[in-house]
Formats: sequence, C-alpha cells, structure tokens
Amino acid sequence: MKQRFIFLLTILLLSGGTQLKADDVVFKASAPEAVAMGEQFRLTYQINAEATELRTPDMDDFVVLMGPQSATSRHMQISGNSTTSVFSLTITYILMPKSEGTFNLPPATIKVKNSTYTSNALVIKVLPPNSKIPGEQGQSGISTGNITSDDLFVRMIVSNRNVYEQEGFLVTFKLYVTTEGLNVISIPNLKYPEFEGFFVNDIDLGQVQWKLENYNGRNYNTAVMKQSILFPQHSGKIEIGSGRFEAVIRIRTQKRVRSFFDDAFAYQDFNKEIVTRPATIDVKPLPPGKQTSFSGAVGNYSMKATINSNHIKANEAVTIKVTLSGTGNIKMIKNPEVVFPNDFDIYDPKVDSKITTTVNGTSGTKIIEYMAIPRYGGNFEIPAVKFSYFDPKSGTYKTLESESFNLQVDKDESGGGETSPVISNFSNRQSLNLIGEDIRYIKVSDVHFIRNKDIFFGSITYVLSYTVIALLFILFFIIYRKQVKENANIALVRTKKANKTAVRRLRAAEKLLKEHKKEAFYEEILRAVWGYLSDKLNIPLATLTKENVEAELFKYGVDESLSKEYMDILSTCEFARYAPSHAPDAMDQLFKQTRDAISKMENTIKK
Repeated sequence: MKQRFIFLLTILLLSGGTQLKADDVVFKASAPEAVAMGEQFRLTYQINAEATELRTPDMDDFVVLMGPQSATSRHMQISGNSTTSVFSLTITYILMPKSEGTFNLPPATIKVKNSTYTSNALVIKVLPPNSKIPGEQGQSGISTGNITSDDLFVRMIVSNRNVYEQEGFLVTFKLYVTTEGLNVISIPNLKYPEFEGFFVNDIDLGQVQWKLENYNGRNYNTAVMKQSILFPQHSGKIEIGSGRFEAVIRIRTQKRVRSFFDDAFAYQDFNKEIVTRPATIDVKPLPPGKQTSFSGAVGNYSMKATINSNHIKANEAVTIKVTLSGTGNIKMIKNPEVVFPNDFDIYDPKVDSKITTTVNGTSGTKIIEYMAIPRYGGNFEIPAVKFSYFDPKSGTYKTLESESFNLQVDKDESGGGETSPVISNFSNRQSLNLIGEDIRYIKVSDVHFIRNKDIFFGSITYVLSYTVIALLFILFFIIYRKQVKENANIALVRTKKANKTAVRRLRAAEKLLKEHKKEAFYEEILRAVWGYLSDKLNIPLATLTKENVEAELFKYGVDESLSKEYMDILSTCEFARYAPSHAPDAMDQLFKQTRDAISKMENTIKK
C-alpha cells in the first residue's frame, strides 16, 4: 500500500511539474500537398498541450467523410537526471475533394486554458483522378512487356539554361513512377553525370519524400533523388551528360482466384534501366568593366569591416575583421585586400566560413580577420576595404567599400618600441627583425692566414672522397636494382622466405610441445609443413594435395625417400590429432623429424 502511494505521488509530481509555458505550445496542421480526385486523405491538427474549442476553417471544397476524431497520448521522457511528461492531442478528419484545383485552408484556432493558439495554413492541390489499377473493369493496366518511358523515368530539371560564368543554378533529378500498379523497390545503381566544367555544391536532402504530381496530364508518385547547385567555370556551351540508373520495380498483376482466401493480385519484380536526357547550358562571359577589386565573385553580397581598436601601443596587434555575406559562389571568392602601412608586420588572415546550400543557392557568411603589428609609434591611416562583385540579375558590377581606419600607435614604454630589436614569436614569421638601427658594424678580429696546401677544397683528399662516394652510390644502385628485380618475382620471393616461415612455425610448435598441448601441436606442425611446401614449390595452399606435392618434388629431383618422409609426417599429424593415445615420445620424434626434413629440402632445392 505504501509503495503504491509513493508511485502515485511520483506521477502526480511529475505531471504537475511539467506544465508548458506559452512559448512551448506548438499547434500544427498537416495534410498532403497533392491528392488525386476521388481519393481520401487525412487532415490532422496536433498540439502538445491539453486544449479545447477547436475551430477549423470552412471545408466547403471537400467532403468530410469522418471526423473530428481526437486521440491523446502521454509518455515520460527521461533526459539525464530530469524526467519530463510529454503530452500530445491529435484531431483527425478524413476528407475527399469535390473538384480539381488548388485550395487554401486558412489556419485553425484552439484554446489552451485562457490563451488562443493559431495553426499554420495549408495549400492542397487536387489532381485529376488516377487511372484504375490492373484488374479493375475497363483497364488493362501495365505488365513487364509494355512498360514504357512514360511509366517510369527520371527528369533532369535545370532551373536556368542561360547563365553567366560563375552564376549558380539548380539541377534536380526527380524520379517519376506511374500510379497504375507500379512500385519502385530500390535503385541500387546510381550514376549521375560528371558535371565537367562546373563547380558543384550538393544539397542535403535528408530522407526521401514521395509526393503525388501531375505531369503531362498523368499522375505520378515522384521523389527528388539529387539536387545540386552548379557554377560554370568557363564561358561557352557546356553539356551536362546523361545519368544512368538501374531500378528494381514491382508490378501488381491480376491472377486467377481459386478460393475465397486467395489474393486477387500477384507481384513480379524485375530490373529496369533509366537514362536521363542530356542538357546544354549556354554560359555567357562576364562583361567588360571589371574593377581592380573584383576577384571573381558573382551573386549578391554585403560587406562589413571593423577594427578592434583605433589606439594601441607599438608591438601590439591590430585586427581588422571583414564580414562578407550573401548568395553566390561564396566558397570560391578570394579574400578582399587590406593594405597596412609598410612598417607593419603582416600575418596570414584567419578565415571562418559558415555556408549552406539550398534550392535557393549557396549562401552564408565568410569572416576574415587580418592581423598586423606596428613597430613604430605614430598616426597611421589604413585605406578603406573594397570588394567588387558581379550581379547577374542586373548584369552590372557593384563595389562595396568600408570607411578608412585611423590608427594611433603610441611608443612602447616597456623598452620594446622604436629603439630595441623585436623578435616575432608567430609561427609564420621566421626571421629576426632588427628595428631602430640602420647600421651594424662588422667586428674584426686578428687575421690568420692559411697555407694553400692546407686548404681541403681542391686537394687530392677532396677529389678522392668524392670518387669513393660516387663508386659507393653506383654499387648501391646495382644492388638495389637487383633486389627490386628479385622482389618482382613473387614465386622467387616465396621460395626464399619458405624456410624462415617454416622455422617460425616450428618455434611455435616447440612451445606447444613443452606445454603438452597435443592437438594444437599437431595442427601447428601441419601448418608448418603445408605452408613450407606451398611456398617452396609455389603451389597455392588451397590446391595443395599429397599427389601434386609428390609430382612436383619428383620434378625438382628430390629423393623418393625424402618425399616419402614428408608424406609420413603429414599422415602422422592427421592421424595423431584424433588418436585416443600415442607414445609419450612421439611428439618429440615428430618435431625432430620435421625439422630434419625441412633442412634436407633446403639443401636439395636451392634457388
């Protein structure tokens, strides 16, 4: 009884402590974007709070078949140490359109306590009725023998075929599948065009969404497969090639019904190749009249330039931040030029980009920070920052210009100003800068002369040392070429390493012998012998048998006794692994016999 009371109290505290604020209430309406005439669809209103007095818009253009039907759900959501009660109220209508066309559904309203909330508006497009599926009266449907390019195809939709150089445009690959009993199961092979001559920014589509669409007077289930923003890199006519796709499709066909419980339809899967039509893009060159500050930017941009301080001391850093925002080929534009006075140490700019690509183009912000360090005191002027771009909509060049910056630099009173040398500690400044001193005198010590015969350069020792180095290089080159040639012969390499590999495996077998692990010992001996024979005779391990080993050993001129000894080792290992008992010293004898046999084989077959 006590535990039940605690449980109920916990639920009440959780539900009572998770009341939504006004800003947290979400009221949303949803329905298909397109429906076919004569087909039913769902209109739902969902809110995450307990609500009353739902007021829906007039639905005179639709027949209300059912509704409103309400359903509620509540569950506990645990995140870390906090627990939240999540509530949802869903109100559903089943509608059917009365006529074709595009219809607007205004927002609905609902009350939560004393507050009224408004949903989003909806636009529903009613398409002509779908053709009847196979098996219905008056329709023959489709089958594997009469599927045409009108039943299943992919369109490459180009938003603009007449653009300027570096002007972005949208390319969409959309799959169309007829609604007449045809379904696409998967598209395992996707081969899009190479997009040669373009810079490509792909759009993240997320999960594929199927929609109903009327195209050329026929209804299709459509899905966008790929969308990209293309930027032509040169002028002229550039062709986008064809894409090739292999789809696995399923057709529903009518079959003979033999009993009441049989399905009236059968399904058949098969592959279908789809090819898109190529497209030609007419790329116009950028017009004349480019300003000196133009560096290839095409689109629509804005610029802002700021300085971190107008009053600093010598040897302190000054930073000018330039922010470029807009839509266009922002990923490819060059940084604007900031001109600092000659006495400033200038460093590489730091660039931070936040760029996204949508169906509206590539847009974002590029923040460039220019840092410099003045070494002298004084008043300096940093000229205005200029950035020019080409606007394809107006067909003109535009220049953005900031204000100039006046910078007052005080003398560094700490001793690092105009009279003392300064050593820069930045990674991209590697030289020592001596500032404030124009003349450095050469310190002259006592002169000491060297006799001509004591000079190493040009002496006999100098010549001999270079001769020895040259001979050593030639010798090394000959040995290296010989080693490369031998390594290229895989069979020869395997043969030479056969003994080393076998010795390594025999060491592992010896360790198992000392540990008295019978089965593992015999398996290791088997691997050592079979592996050695495979490497030595250059026979793949998968095809190695006793018969072809004996035949190959005979070709190499191996004694029949040695060949028989190998066969005995293999037979002993295969039998001993499963034998119930064996002599205590059998494992020692087999190990010595294997080691001796490999040694004899090395002396017999030499390469």
